[in-house]
Amino acid sequence: MRFTLLDRITTLEPGATVTAVKNLTMAEEYLADHFPLFPVMPGVLMLEAMIEASAWLIRATEDFAHSVIVLRQARNVKYGQFVQPGQTLKVTAEIQNQADGETKIKAKGMMDGRLTVAARLTLQGYNLGDTNPARARTDDDIRQEMRKLFALLYDPSLASTPLEQA
Repeated sequence: MRFTLLDRITTLEPGATVTAVKNLTMAEEYLADHFPLFPVMPGVLMLEAMIEASAWLIRATEDFAHSVIVLRQARNVKYGQFVQPGQTLKVTAEIQNQADGETKIKAKGMMDGRLTVAARLTLQGYNLGDTNPARARTDDDIRQEMRKLFALLYDPSLASTPLEQA
């Protein structure tokens, strides 16, 4: 992962659901081009935010068993509202099914209580050492870095309570 779109994971229930937020600011470089007079978050980045939240849910569920988690399929992708600088995209992802390293997710992005994006995602987890045992050390390094990033994104002591989410 070369960049992280999500700013914070607010709730996490391993094996079930995750909620995360992306605060859109004018500091996002892509807004200069998308679009100069009407800056909005590109739809593909809204989708990426849902994929990232889903990947964190899978990592937490599997205790970081896989070093790499990739998108295999995005179905029924629907877009609703624009997300503009100064607004917050709240992303939720819920595990629907999980088997053989593949996880099916129902994800959505909301802004001010309105649906912004929704999709059915299929993500696949794997380790580089599965196909090349010489790369098993790289798997360990990646998992260690992912755990560090996760600790920055999610602090259970600061997590929202169900009452705060309402």
